[in-house]
Amino acid sequence: MDSICIRGGVALQGNVCIQGSKNAALPILAASLLTGECSVLKNCPRILDVYAMVSLLQSLGCAVCWQESGIMVDSSGVKCGEMSSEAATCMRSSLCLLGAMLGRCREVVMEHPGGCVIGERPIDLHLTALGQMGVVFSEERGRLHAIADRLHGAEIDLPTPSVGATENVILAGVLAEGDTILSGAAREPEITALCRYLQCCGACIEGAGTDRLVIRGQSRLYGTDFTIPADRIVAGTYLLACMGTGGSAFLERAPGEELTAVMEVAERMGGHFCTSEQGIYVQGPSRPRAVERIRTAPYPGFPTDLQSMALAVEARGNGVTEIEENIFENRFRVVEGLRRMGACIEQTDSRRVRVTGVPFLTGAEVCAKELRGGAALVTAGLMAQGETSVSGCSFVYRGYENICRDFRELGARITSV
Repeated sequence: MDSICIRGGVALQGNVCIQGSKNAALPILAASLLTGECSVLKNCPRILDVYAMVSLLQSLGCAVCWQESGIMVDSSGVKCGEMSSEAATCMRSSLCLLGAMLGRCREVVMEHPGGCVIGERPIDLHLTALGQMGVVFSEERGRLHAIADRLHGAEIDLPTPSVGATENVILAGVLAEGDTILSGAAREPEITALCRYLQCCGACIEGAGTDRLVIRGQSRLYGTDFTIPADRIVAGTYLLACMGTGGSAFLERAPGEELTAVMEVAERMGGHFCTSEQGIYVQGPSRPRAVERIRTAPYPGFPTDLQSMALAVEARGNGVTEIEENIFENRFRVVEGLRRMGACIEQTDSRRVRVTGVPFLTGAEVCAKELRGGAALVTAGLMAQGETSVSGCSFVYRGYENICRDFRELGARITSV
């Protein structure tokens, strides 16, 4: 099922439950390697990236079993060695196994990680930070070889708040000798979730949720039960889809406290919200207002993963919006598809677009080129008059458990083919 077909023009209405977080599940699955025991991860999303991570864990010697409530990982049989090339190259998050494998085995050989083509996304920050902890890197037949005869704590200052580099330092540091002090750490909720999981396993981590972490190395960790939090990006996707279609919906389990920047932008578009511990109720306008400027930024700013969705909504906003992408330099690959649907978008450079809203979009055949852009095209199809076919949806299934089912629960006319 590589395509999604949508008959648009229906205002979304109803209730949908938000899945577990992709960006929390992947590093936590990697962290399960560090325990050498069983962990049960509840609310783990059944998405392509998780299946790829499971394949990697199995290739390293983990026993993995899906259960009704989540997934069980037994890492007692982990053997040091090389990662599966196929899974590593198709998924950027395979990189977080670098820190986990160094913590567990002190050595790893892996392919350079893949994932969506949304910019260069270099790994220099990871290598430099881990190098300060005693890791030596080399290239072997185009593969990355990392070894640490003595993995030790260090004082590390990240020049930019990289989520992946922060995760790798945490994963390497919890079983290193001594203390690791990480300044300039990323503050994303998924990092806080990783810290909470590791703390449940016996790790000592101070400062979770801030830009300064103190990781006190332990001699061992233990398996535990842990619930993966709800996915703020999926929740934001459905929230913005309601804004674009003029709908009203209750997003069950949506983490309102993590979506403050998104709701601030959506309120300027004309939306209304009510948040509670149970989720978010959203009421969209009949036509979104144009927000003068939307800028992506590291958390708690407006997330880069929702920039494409905001662009899709503002394609029929009442006025002109400038969107500035400050995280990745190639994240406007969705523009071509939106233009095919009638959007009026001018790309001024690789990091800025100017969109002049039109009264309505028209269904068309478009192609997803990366995960979040694919979800944005599906959102545009919900907003458009007529039928839209989105091909290349294997990208979308990397992060959305069942986007068609979820939108059908909100009354959309949408199918996978």
